[in-house]
Amino acid sequence: MVNTPSMRCWETDEQAIFREVCRTFMNAEVVPYREEWQAAGRVSRELWEKAGQAGLLCCGISDDYGGGGGTIADEIIVIEELARSLETGFGYPVHSSIVAEYLARYGSEDQKRQWLPDLASGISVAAIAITEPAAGSDMRGVTTRATVDGSSLRITGNKTFISNGGTADLVLILAVTDPDAGSRGYSLLIVDVRELDGFSRGQPFRKIGQKSADTSDLYFDDVVVPSTSLIGNAGDGLHYLMQQLPRERLVIAAGASAAAIRAVELTVDYTKERHLFGTTLFELQNTRFVLAECATHTLAAQVFLDHCIVKELAGVLDNATASMAKWWITDVQCDVIDRCLQFFGGYGYIEDYPIARMYTDARIQKIYGGANEIMKELIARSM
Repeated sequence: MVNTPSMRCWETDEQAIFREVCRTFMNAEVVPYREEWQAAGRVSRELWEKAGQAGLLCCGISDDYGGGGGTIADEIIVIEELARSLETGFGYPVHSSIVAEYLARYGSEDQKRQWLPDLASGISVAAIAITEPAAGSDMRGVTTRATVDGSSLRITGNKTFISNGGTADLVLILAVTDPDAGSRGYSLLIVDVRELDGFSRGQPFRKIGQKSADTSDLYFDDVVVPSTSLIGNAGDGLHYLMQQLPRERLVIAAGASAAAIRAVELTVDYTKERHLFGTTLFELQNTRFVLAECATHTLAAQVFLDHCIVKELAGVLDNATASMAKWWITDVQCDVIDRCLQFFGGYGYIEDYPIARMYTDARIQKIYGGANEIMKELIARSM
């Protein structure tokens, strides 16, 4: 199709081969188990380990710490192929592209050597805990406290909507360490939550989409952790988040673009096979015009995404441009999938059809990672 070029402007020959490895892995180790994971409400731990063995986890992290030694481009290839497989429950982006990156950039040498190899192998699963019941897009509303107690920190608070929350072994937490310091009073902590006194998890959320995504509340009731859990400098938590949010939003945009492209592919195939009024659905003018529009929108979104990837690889992707990509490409995803679903008629409303799940899976994309309305506010502030 016109909107799925064989190689992208930023993709090397080696990365093109890696993409084929990823696609083969998804077809063999992901697609056959989607129904099982949907019913269970989470992907299997075996998937994490198999992905680690295949070199798909933390592929943008230095091989000094067990990673693949690649870049954000390699991470995006995995994310795009995961989106193409239609599996939205595998919390790869949070684990590899977000938590591992925070550790690699801001963690001490000891922290990196302690945790990154386990994340790269899939032995440990990671989550990031920022959102709270009264603090979502406004991170300054976080109230979880981490109080100094000698050589330890005591954590008290409640985190919600945490991806990988039910299975995570390692959790990156945003907490208030100095309530009188304003924006300089927030810090990041990395915590091993296995067998940790005072830590508990809520029941998995019953969501309208992404049903195999393991999402839950996390509770910290006077949890004691060593002061070495602090990532980087105390009080710099929001600063670190501001530095990394463009990358997180780029990752969301990448998944959105790939899902929209896949929706068009599936719909073209379906409309060419569906017969009515003596012809195929594809031969009707309205079908052809709508799909032409969808193909145009997905290509434009992919070109914008590629522009952002190039900027990120050069280290110059700014927050405003990343915010543009996040809100606009996720909007394209939701709009394109909605228009494609219409061609499936009643079947488009049946969960057995991939387009129906793509429809409900897509909706959260406009909310997490910063609601799209916040993205527009950030863009406006840069003008």
